[in-house]
Amino acid sequence: MPAPTLTTARLVLRQLREDDAAALFAALSDPEVMTWWSSGPHASPAETEAYVKGNASEGQGYLCWAITAGDDAALGWVILIDGKPDVKEIGYILRRDQWGRGIASEAVARVIDHGFSDPGLRRIFADTDPDNAGSIALLERLGFQYEGHLRGEWETHIGIRDSLIYGLLRDEWTMEKTR
Repeated sequence: MPAPTLTTARLVLRQLREDDAAALFAALSDPEVMTWWSSGPHASPAETEAYVKGNASEGQGYLCWAITAGDDAALGWVILIDGKPDVKEIGYILRRDQWGRGIASEAVARVIDHGFSDPGLRRIFADTDPDNAGSIALLERLGFQYEGHLRGEWETHIGIRDSLIYGLLRDEWTMEKTR
């Protein structure tokens, strides 16, 4: 099942497509964007094409939305990964030239709204590197609560890394939105 199209005041979130690879190469090849990603910067457009193809295919256990603003070019994506029943993990990436404009917060918030209303999730969580200050700030702004520190959790292109887990419950999101 493809990800349903979601909209905000500035953005259209649509199913990630294979042809988004060219636009996403700017993010996936950028060493600064990829610092905290589970894999290093992409060395070639072909590497990005293969990576995007895997994330764009249906039936993989997740929904992946391309973040677009006006012209349908992918600026990044938001993904909801299947977990336990009624629980999903959220992840996101955004081109560096789009940082600081509230785009990631707006896109992630819209996917959270969808997750808690349409599939009726009870919990959404995120896994982030302890040194990824931008992602931690985004999660905390959206009402996620720090839940735990997993030591030596990931082997990445920058070495063995710890992981911080942040969680958000449906009732907390409802309260956060009414403030």
